[in-house]
Amino acid sequence: MRKMMKKCVAVCSPKTMPPAVRVAFEAELRRARDAAPDTDAMWTALERAHIISQAWAWPHTRAHWHMFRLAVHCRDRAETVGQVVRILVAGAGSVTGRVPYGNTGRTAAGLRTPMPLPDDLRALLGRA
Repeated sequence: MRKMMKKCVAVCSPKTMPPAVRVAFEAELRRARDAAPDTDAMWTALERAHIISQAWAWPHTRAHWHMFRLAVHCRDRAETVGQVVRILVAGAGSVTGRVPYGNTGRTAAGLRTPMPLPDDLRALLGRA
């Protein structure tokens, strides 16, 4: 059993986020926090953080957690429920590579709808 668990953890462990990408991700989270109380600017920063994080399970889940918190703060019931669903599936989607790249992570965007990457993020993520 222990051997099987080690193998599962090794296979399921996500690759490490490159340092430049990590810096950009954390900067967007910080930008969202610093933009308060401007919720539009907060959402924009969190959407960018989401796009950056999609390939890595834990950062991807963190982005949705921050979106969930903002949705609760905004008292947006539909967005709150949508973010709960996304928190539950984000990590698995990242690990399996089944994420809609470029998707902003918002409920209105659709759970599996790919979207065009902003040019600066395309260059950062190497998807040019």
